[in-house]
Amino acid sequence: MNNVREWTLKLVKNAERLENANFSRCVTNHSVPAIVFSLGGYSMNNFHAFADIVVPLFTTARRFNGEVQFLVTNKNQAWINKFKEILRSLSNYDLIHIDDEDETHCFTTVIVGLKIHPEYFRELTIDSSFSEYSMSDFRRFLRDAYSLRNAAVDLRRRRPRIMILSRAGSRAFTNADEIASAAGETGFEVVVAEALTGLAIFAETVNSCDVMLGVHGAGLTNMVFLPENAVVVQILPIGGFEWLAETDFGRPAKGMNLRYLEYKIAAVESSLVRKYGRDHEIVRDPSAVIKRGWMAFKSTYLVQNVTVDINRFKPVLAKAFELLQKQSM
Repeated sequence: MNNVREWTLKLVKNAERLENANFSRCVTNHSVPAIVFSLGGYSMNNFHAFADIVVPLFTTARRFNGEVQFLVTNKNQAWINKFKEILRSLSNYDLIHIDDEDETHCFTTVIVGLKIHPEYFRELTIDSSFSEYSMSDFRRFLRDAYSLRNAAVDLRRRRPRIMILSRAGSRAFTNADEIASAAGETGFEVVVAEALTGLAIFAETVNSCDVMLGVHGAGLTNMVFLPENAVVVQILPIGGFEWLAETDFGRPAKGMNLRYLEYKIAAVESSLVRKYGRDHEIVRDPSAVIKRGWMAFKSTYLVQNVTVDINRFKPVLAKAFELLQKQSM
């Protein structure tokens, strides 16, 4: 990636060669290990922020119990502000922005890069066979970091709450009010929200809900804050989203001990029908567009909006409600 700085590792095996390696003398000696990681790439996308940085940072740094120094390259103050609770919970020390440093810092141990799942398409996942931690450990860590009250769904004293994720741009619900009304009729207390507040406030709101409903997109990543046994309902637009939906959110949801439901919209529920007509290739044969590559898919299918057919969707709401009732029995 063009916006991720490259670093070079130079291996020196013994003290004599170290003296001849033209290294500058240590100005600051640190007694704790260091971890070097980048805030570049797609870090401001919520999905990639968690999948590429937050989860790998947890699996890499947690074992040090805070006694570790983070060395950050590609400084991104907006990211640091957003995830400050997580950074503070993993390290007892202020970040060092190594791009800005002109002095030499010395450590006895440095980990360069973050631990990720060895299978590329297993994002937002922790495989216990490759890590000493699990996704349950990560979610417990988040509850501690953000002081979240609900570890698991508990409906003994209240109605179940459903969060309908609102989006201001593409892949937005054009009839969110109707969806909210149908959810209310099903028996839910309804919260319609967009992740525009600070992450700590939004995490608390998510954690107070039992169902998260949203169109495929980065906002669904906030399911990490849901209590155990909550339900995630992902709306799949037209255009062949099945693989993306399962890889990005379906399989990870199950790994978080969440129940998972999908609703695949019909062509008539997509804004692309109104734009192009039912007989256009984009609507009639998405596979032909997908064969032209990611940019063709992105510029076509990631910019549609969704008008949910309420009658067709009601059984999904009923199923989500049923799953929660079974849990509380």
